[in-house]
Amino acid sequence: MSVVNFSQLKLFKDIAKTASISRGAAMNSISQSAASQQIQELERSLGVALLDRSTRPIALTPAGKLYYELCRDVLRRHAEFLSALDQLKNSIEGSVRVASIYSVGIGDMARLEEEFARRYPEARLEVEYLRPEKVFEAVTSDQADLGILSYPEPSKEVSVIPWRQEEMVVAVAPSHPFARRKAIAPRELDGVDFVGFDDDLPIAQEVERYLRANGAHVNRLMHFDVIQMVKEAVALGSGVSLLPRRILESEIRQGRLVAVPLTPPGLVRPLGIIYRRKKKFNRATEAFLALLQELPDPSLILQSA
Repeated sequence: MSVVNFSQLKLFKDIAKTASISRGAAMNSISQSAASQQIQELERSLGVALLDRSTRPIALTPAGKLYYELCRDVLRRHAEFLSALDQLKNSIEGSVRVASIYSVGIGDMARLEEEFARRYPEARLEVEYLRPEKVFEAVTSDQADLGILSYPEPSKEVSVIPWRQEEMVVAVAPSHPFARRKAIAPRELDGVDFVGFDDDLPIAQEVERYLRANGAHVNRLMHFDVIQMVKEAVALGSGVSLLPRRILESEIRQGRLVAVPLTPPGLVRPLGIIYRRKKKFNRATEAFLALLQELPDPSLILQSA
């Protein structure tokens, strides 16, 4: 069985379509004599004449018409095959396992999931929400490909990719006296009733350092391990808190919380992406990591769509 010569098929198709050996040769970047030689060799191998050279312009013999139809069909199928093969090579398949702290924002993750599904319908994204130390454990034990957490620190086990910086504000209930302020200096928090986080959480340690550095000693009435509980306690009037403004958007729209900027600004909560060192990502994980870096603010997805 002879190997299909697609270049030869295209040459004959172009000669037949233009009714000219010279024009067909030019379309295939070869000389007229080389084109004539190829057609003669083709006719010898088939045992029939394909071109009627007695006419001007040249015409196809009955066998030539059959061969022209074959060339056209084979080349069309070949082009379809190459296109399908290219799509297969570039398709993103497989699953991505992501471990994230709760306070990244369900809305943000939902938008990222929708965009990822739109771009890569053959891939799967699995997101699990955990405490920070559990996110770290999930990544180091290979139960998650990527982790998203606040105040990430590189170590011998994990590498860190900075993702975004979130402005911290004074969160208060609408009935609190601070709610009418346009800005609050950190020293003004001295002595106020405060709702914070459990001491073992990085955000609690950073907030404490910030308050201490600014001469503010708060009266910590409550502390929780998840941000939603802190927000609820503040909304009920149990005290004020320092929280990322981004995660207060829903409560602000509902009129349950007020976000008052700090003056001067400068307190931020860094979010980062962690992954196990030397880990080999599948193509789906590489694609989701690229999406995270492209869209540190997923709320812009709908605006840019």
